[in-house]
Amino acid sequence: MVPNESRSAVAAGPSCKDGVVDEPSELHAAANEAVLREVNEAIERGLWPGEEDARATFRCECSALECAVFLSLAPRDYERIRAGPRRFVMMPGHENPAIETVVEQTPDYVVVEKRGEAGQVAAASDPRP
Repeated sequence: MVPNESRSAVAAGPSCKDGVVDEPSELHAAANEAVLREVNEAIERGLWPGEEDARATFRCECSALECAVFLSLAPRDYERIRAGPRRFVMMPGHENPAIETVVEQTPDYVVVEKRGEAGQVAAASDPRP
């Protein structure tokens, strides 16, 4: 397993003033996560057939470009998560409650679903047909 950064190294979320999300930041966060999703798609394509249950290393798909956390999960699990174009996998604590909802939680990763405009950006940028 590839070592992870400390779970306390939480990515900075979009700027927020009085509970209102700054829309450009929301779109920026969604675009950053879409880039990391494309990286993970490439990782998954590089796996050998029959390795769906073996653990593989994927990048945290949080909105912080400086995040360098690696997650260990089975390609079959990543495929299940990716069935939803608004869903992303990330390190626990890296989620941004202003633009996403945690829909699954494990000790190793969380799955979030984008809401609002961030969800629209995520769906539109999904590299899958």
